[in-house]
Amino acid sequence: MALDSKAKALLTAIAAAGEPDISAIPIEIAREQVEKGYSRMKIPVKPVGSVQDVHVPDPNGSITVRVYTPSVAGPFPVMVFFHGGGWVFFRLDAYDPICTHLCEATGCIIFSVDYRLSPEAKFPVATDDCLAATRWIYEHCEQWNGNRDSIILAGDSAGGNLATVTAMRIRDENGTLNEKPTDRSSQIDTTKRPVIRLAGQILLYPVTDYWTPDKPSYIEFAEGFGLTRDAMKWFWDKYLESASDAVNPRVAPLLAPDLSGLPPTLIIVSGFDPLRDEGIAYANRLKQAGVHVKLSVYEDMIHGFLSYLGILKQAKAAIGEIAGWVKCNSFFL
Repeated sequence: MALDSKAKALLTAIAAAGEPDISAIPIEIAREQVEKGYSRMKIPVKPVGSVQDVHVPDPNGSITVRVYTPSVAGPFPVMVFFHGGGWVFFRLDAYDPICTHLCEATGCIIFSVDYRLSPEAKFPVATDDCLAATRWIYEHCEQWNGNRDSIILAGDSAGGNLATVTAMRIRDENGTLNEKPTDRSSQIDTTKRPVIRLAGQILLYPVTDYWTPDKPSYIEFAEGFGLTRDAMKWFWDKYLESASDAVNPRVAPLLAPDLSGLPPTLIIVSGFDPLRDEGIAYANRLKQAGVHVKLSVYEDMIHGFLSYLGILKQAKAAIGEIAGWVKCNSFFL
């Protein structure tokens, strides 16, 4: 299938802007450049019932979480959202469009987590922030009429990585997704931790493996399609303290020896994306482990296409697919 004509025009417009490569400028200037470029797209925000920032206590200070509440009556299913940006870019404001659309379409209360960014806070800081925020949300979501028994973890790109890594950590460190103790959970004292039970995970073109040049999608889409192979190399360099971390399942969940016990999963990938193959491979690994998985490939799309709501019709279609998956699954009771 050919690249969508509007996606191609979008890539052409971005290239014509002539912005310097992010790897060639200081990190703060790169962040300003990326976020200004995104804000110029004027992505529409959906009206929702309310939007509120709260601060989750953390040993290192606090983690800001933005809460989007539907305008309809609750109780609401809960979606904990981790934004993308290569673990380096974006704060909560940039994800208002996606989060408000998800809130309106799914009927979920959305908790968007402002985890600490790299390179100032390298792995495993972001994973620790996401786990701490999820635990707090589980304990406090009923204040917003959220149903703690219907919690989904969701994220795009690097945020998809953080979502599934958080699900793995909940499984391993709480033992809550297993009906009986395993070697993983039996060694951990869970008496002081909330028993979190996840209803699902939604992974949007997720990072599931360390970049490697031999993947077909890394070869075919190395440059010219938005996210590049060199950009991924740069993101990984900023995220990891040491190259030896690349084989850690909390960095590269595709390498986890055991993916059983993870919640029902929706994975959306793009056809013209260096990350396409690892997203598909992760879906297959989950299926082999007995996890209920729906894999959806948007063949004519680029990485990050949901960020272009109002520009790419496939973004609206994907929001609809996510809403349908949320509403049709029997685990919401």
